[in-house]
Amino acid sequence: MLTKEQLEARRLVSFKEDPVRKVKLEKNGTNPAAGLAAKTGVSVVVPAFNEEAAVRAQIEAIGQVLSDYGLPHEIIVVDDGSSDRTAEEALLTGARVLQHPENRGYGAALKTGIRAANYEIIVITDADGTYPSDQIPQLVAKLKTADMVVGARIGQQVHIPLVRQPAKWLLRWLAIYITEQQIPDLNSGLRAFRRDCVKQYFPILSNRFSFTTTVTLAYFADDYRITYHPINYHRRVGQSKIVPRHFMDFAILIIRMAMLFQPLKIFVPLAFLFSALGVAKVIFDIVTLFIRYNTIDWSLLYQPAISASATLLLVLGFQLLLIGMMADGLIRRIGQHNRPVAPSQNGLAPELFANLEVESQVVVSAKS
Repeated sequence: MLTKEQLEARRLVSFKEDPVRKVKLEKNGTNPAAGLAAKTGVSVVVPAFNEEAAVRAQIEAIGQVLSDYGLPHEIIVVDDGSSDRTAEEALLTGARVLQHPENRGYGAALKTGIRAANYEIIVITDADGTYPSDQIPQLVAKLKTADMVVGARIGQQVHIPLVRQPAKWLLRWLAIYITEQQIPDLNSGLRAFRRDCVKQYFPILSNRFSFTTTVTLAYFADDYRITYHPINYHRRVGQSKIVPRHFMDFAILIIRMAMLFQPLKIFVPLAFLFSALGVAKVIFDIVTLFIRYNTIDWSLLYQPAISASATLLLVLGFQLLLIGMMADGLIRRIGQHNRPVAPSQNGLAPELFANLEVESQVVVSAKS
């Protein structure tokens, strides 16, 4: 666990060693964000649960970065039923602090913060010191050509516990299979998006840790554009709230999202599996028929050849295919009459992005 002195040192180093910001601040001795419309800004939502050791340094770092770029902003800390001094530490920074009387979950805290935000552009991040605050302006800048920008943990310094990496790889593979898109980081907690766009998915977004996973799949399903920005990922301060049982929750949620947006991705493989088993059982029944009677004549036509299990497997495969086709047809039919309330719009508030320099980007575009 890092001490407060180490946290402060990390914040200062991160602030001083950002080469992009250093160039911009020194260029002509002016603020690169000068001239931005005062009415345009960023709301940073930070869910926190028992994070008193890190939340203050994290909020101060975020505020310092956004102030240096001249971006009007607010920082909303949602204390999700903490039993320690998380709320008190956050209040010392001058941030807006919202409190849940009991722990409702990571996703529920994000929903509360997003609903309370005063600005259209939302950035979410964690309170545990893992995500680099100095990358927030880059994420906001890339919103000019995207509907969501995700801080992908594929930088040079990424500290993800080895015990969690196999499960993350499996979940990412499943999500790639469903969306048919390359996803460098499925559930990164540092991302920027527009409030009206994400709010339309609140009824299906999880109140738990899988909020980010769900919103990624939902955006891809409705042809929104997601851009991935490489970032580093620091060791967290304090104890992680993710436990092994959450893997099953994530897997179930991904399958549920597939049922909502791409049902054929689930039903067709299952239909093929059971149909293949049924065909194999039919072949086995026919082969054993000749072995049992040891003769080949017209009398075999009167013998029971196909077993009940083979028939059931074939019927089940056919039924699964029909159910999948019906579900897919219904979803597409409903989608024709209920399009997303927030269409893809990459030019919203262009003055916010005008003077922000961005680095090379990895872009994943939703399939047209």
